[in-house]
Amino acid sequence: MVDSISSAGNTSPVSRATREERARARALTLSGVLTVGISFGFARYGYGLFLPEMRAEFGLSTTVIGVLGSATYVGYLVALLLVGTLASRVGPRLPVVVGGLSATIGMALVAAAENEIMLVAGLVLAGTSPGWIWAPYSDAVTLALPPRRRETVLAAVPSGTAFGVAVAGPLAIVFHGAGWQRAWWIFAVVAFLATVHAAVTVPRGATPTALNSERVGVRSLAGRLLPRHAAPLYLTAVSYGLVGSVYWLFAVERITGEGPSGAAVAPLFWTLTGVAGCAALGTGAAFARLGLPWAHRLIFGSLATATVLLAVVPGSLVAVVGSAVLYGPAFMAGSALLAVWSYQVFPARPTAGFSATVFFLGIGTIAGPALAGVVADRTGLGATLALTALLGLVTIAWAPRGNPAGDQSGGCRRSGPV
Repeated sequence: MVDSISSAGNTSPVSRATREERARARALTLSGVLTVGISFGFARYGYGLFLPEMRAEFGLSTTVIGVLGSATYVGYLVALLLVGTLASRVGPRLPVVVGGLSATIGMALVAAAENEIMLVAGLVLAGTSPGWIWAPYSDAVTLALPPRRRETVLAAVPSGTAFGVAVAGPLAIVFHGAGWQRAWWIFAVVAFLATVHAAVTVPRGATPTALNSERVGVRSLAGRLLPRHAAPLYLTAVSYGLVGSVYWLFAVERITGEGPSGAAVAPLFWTLTGVAGCAALGTGAAFARLGLPWAHRLIFGSLATATVLLAVVPGSLVAVVGSAVLYGPAFMAGSALLAVWSYQVFPARPTAGFSATVFFLGIGTIAGPALAGVVADRTGLGATLALTALLGLVTIAWAPRGNPAGDQSGGCRRSGPV
């Protein structure tokens, strides 16, 4: 009898292993949501949220705003060029910590900025953080989790952007006007805490496939990262970067331009965008149900609709709310789409493949603000946003078809996450 009670009280190795897997998945998801939230929600998109205040304090023209917006992505692109090699040699933890510290120091510089030089230096340094942080989670899930849990975590991590934006919006309301830099001090403190958490949670060590990739010649590796079947993925990434960067940079500017009522609505719009984007936590299940092709069409159709609403009727509260509700979840789901799609196209080189994907996204994010700033000075923000919406519609033609990994051995043959 005693033996039977003892046996019943013992946890089986299978259930114990399952609990440990779930705990690792939760810890890694939390780490990813926090670091992505501070790098995208604060360090990157905070520029657009506080743009009216920065414009007033430093006397920035629309063209300069666009160029500065693009400049914040240059460091991001440089980080992307380095992160794949770094992660393959030392593992994902170091790049994530470097990104967190870049966000912390950069945002502290913005908070302390007394002139344009400090402002630009802080924005550019903080802008590198997403390049260091996002891609290494592809290797982190490979090191820490079994295959059946990886894509669910990868789909959840980008939703951190929504939480970051949702927090930044109320801070913009509280610290509206001359006190805007206090919000950036809060950003910097939160970034530091998230970085400490990542330093404890994200695994060290390179994956075996990553180490093998390091032994491959540069030309051979480049060839493997530029297969023909990856073209729709890369085109989608460029468009997603361009559409997203233009919207994040000029949405608040467009709404604020409608007068005093617009200035009051803008922070609420930003908060609503972030809160609505929190629905992206369910994108893993949505991808499994819809499949990547239909998810792709739904995402870019929503992005285009959200953008054209601001282009045509930015003074309508219904249109502003509708734009926020459509854009928030669609943009966050777009990040998850790229992460999962890239993981399926490059199963043997997750960080290198995703770094290549985000590199093309970076091309769009760099080109978008600069081009939009020039066009807006000549045609106005309305026409610029309308053209951006048109690009979103065109992108639907590049939805994935069939097996995204083509004939690649070891590729994932499902359209949704495991």
